[in-house]
Amino acid sequence: MLFLASDHAGFQLKESLKKNLAKHGIEFEDLGCDSAKSCDYSDFGHKLAAKVLENLENRGIGICGSGHGIAMALNRHPKIRAVRCVSIMDAELARKHNDANILVLAGRMTEPNLAGEILAKFLATEFEGGRHEERVKKIEISKKISNF
Repeated sequence: MLFLASDHAGFQLKESLKKNLAKHGIEFEDLGCDSAKSCDYSDFGHKLAAKVLENLENRGIGICGSGHGIAMALNRHPKIRAVRCVSIMDAELARKHNDANILVLAGRMTEPNLAGEILAKFLATEFEGGRHEERVKKIEISKKISNF
């Protein structure tokens, strides 16, 4: 399942992406926000992370003004690999090499057409595994951190 969440600054881009997803018959659930009224990206980032973590086959899209804030909130959750993408290649490599499970976009900086292309690549690209598998496993921090 695909879940979408945004704050007020990402609302318009989220609405545009929803139309694009519906047009292509892609099932999704909108977790909010529901307007351009000011709200906190962290609330919606945590809600999105919880939905993706219910089933690690789920994917998500998080949007705030710059993409930075919601990405930070999302990445506080173990097993969430949220990545802000500004290009189609970003999305492809995030999936192929990093097994990203949440795409983050900048609502104030990403044109809707480009956002649609980035999202399409993100959804169409599979994780390569192989040599990248061990690297992805090392993203999670164990309780004991040494040698840093």
